[in-house]
Amino acid sequence: MPLLYVTDLAYPARGRRYCDEDIFLTSRLRAHFDVALCHPGDALALMPGFDAVVVRNSGPVLHYQEAYDAFRAAALAAGTPVYNPLTGRGDMAGKQYLLDLTAAGYPVIPTVDDPARLCELPRVAEYAVKPKQGADSIGLAFTATPQGPAGEILIQPRIDFAYEVSFYFVDDAFQYALYAPDPARRWELTPYEPTAADLDFARAFIAWNTLDHGIQRVDACRAPSGELLLVELEDLNPYLSLDLLPEPVRDSFVEAFARSLHTFGA
Repeated sequence: MPLLYVTDLAYPARGRRYCDEDIFLTSRLRAHFDVALCHPGDALALMPGFDAVVVRNSGPVLHYQEAYDAFRAAALAAGTPVYNPLTGRGDMAGKQYLLDLTAAGYPVIPTVDDPARLCELPRVAEYAVKPKQGADSIGLAFTATPQGPAGEILIQPRIDFAYEVSFYFVDDAFQYALYAPDPARRWELTPYEPTAADLDFARAFIAWNTLDHGIQRVDACRAPSGELLLVELEDLNPYLSLDLLPEPVRDSFVEAFARSLHTFGA
């Protein structure tokens, strides 16, 4: 099955090397598929020549929004399989899910999109404010007096969390977890052994997202009360930090990824 693998090998991610991860992944996937790499800006033109498109480390969509919107529309119109599937309800669809999950009572950092609703959040010294259509912490600011146009921003209490932890899934199967012991160093990660309660937490969001196939990353923080709270549900192109994994875990992930792609394209 010929795969068009979409990645931005030159994207300057902070604390991460997208190119190394995708060079590694595609080198391993070639044992299972015919693979060609392309920049996200070229995906629309090249897509007709492939059986499926795999979107990986392509960077924040807002940097090429017009090209992505055109690619997405064309893929849906032609019925071209895109992995992850374009039905994701997490970051793939913007940040509305943080509001929806807050309203539904899920364990998520409480979120509103209107300064007039600040009373619905816990009272804290500072709030995090970011664009509703943002990504990669672009436009993030901390302030005691959140302001901005209603419906275009997200407002959350700034939480003095102990650490951040990420849970990585292929389809609905948990693969591994990594955490940042120092909250000030988000991408200095180390392996994390989740408890049964931790996995129940993460799986609740995987179930909520209802993707039959795909790679997802559930980002959470450990609140002062000890509970985990969702930070983000990455279902478009989550970075995987594969270079930090023991070789057997990395190999297991690659095999799970290949199996998922086989069943996705079947």
